[in-house]
Amino acid sequence: MTTRVLIDTDPGIDDAVAILYALAAPDLEVLGITTVAGNIGIERTTRNAGRILALMGREDIPVHAGAAGPLSRKGFDVSDIHGSDGLGGVDFPMPTVPARDDAVSFLAETLMREPASEVVLMVLGPMTNIARLFQQHPVAARRVSRIIAMGGALRDKGNIGPRSEFNMAADPEAADIVLGSGLPIVLIPLDVTRQVRATPEDCARLHAAGTPQAQYSARLIEAYFQNTTVTGPGAESRPLHDPCVMLMATNRELFGLESTGLAVDLGPTRDAGALTPEISRMLVLVATEVEGRAAVEQLIAGLS
Repeated sequence: MTTRVLIDTDPGIDDAVAILYALAAPDLEVLGITTVAGNIGIERTTRNAGRILALMGREDIPVHAGAAGPLSRKGFDVSDIHGSDGLGGVDFPMPTVPARDDAVSFLAETLMREPASEVVLMVLGPMTNIARLFQQHPVAARRVSRIIAMGGALRDKGNIGPRSEFNMAADPEAADIVLGSGLPIVLIPLDVTRQVRATPEDCARLHAAGTPQAQYSARLIEAYFQNTTVTGPGAESRPLHDPCVMLMATNRELFGLESTGLAVDLGPTRDAGALTPEISRMLVLVATEVEGRAAVEQLIAGLS
């Protein structure tokens, strides 16, 4: 059975690998891509979404630019991780079909057009567009089948603050709205995504596979190796955070899940966006375990 999905993203190296996997997956149908400023600013994230679609010959899939910044805070710049172009310097083709604007209206229109409870919303970046969907189009938002999102840290330390993960910290107020919405949500935190890492041997296998999505993913992941301190035998890439969202949709058996309520730190400190279990909050499913090696193997198989 094919799962119909909308992807909200800020590409981003690992976002790009995730999108390439989704486009190649026979059991996923991508209805559209919406962008958020996230990693490197809205102009570059939107252009990068178009570049990925151009590589795959899928410019029939619409791209709509969304939030240029958080609901009420200043955003982050992490071009030191993803490169100044957001894709690690990998030479994707330029899009030939221009992106449109008003991502939130596009999400709402698509959800109202498609049958209720059939579209999965995959959230790879800060939740600003999704929070605005709830604020501006609550009826449409309630038609989502479920949200699968990468974000947060529970027991692990953060990656942008002592306890905060980038996507949550980039717009804590948006995360608070979405996680408190009551919709079916699966959240995949750093505790799990840090267990999904590629090796140089994995990249060699992707290169050898010969498909555009495999070869370009190999180059993207190799860019992640340039930002690690471990080289040689046993080396591993930075975590492949966002592909875990797609793998959750296609290979649920790889993950262990627990149901919990989560409070979002909305304060002014470096812990803004940190997650804390809170029994009075709406329950979400949180990934607590993953078969890391099996996840990488599935990713390679899907891209190949």
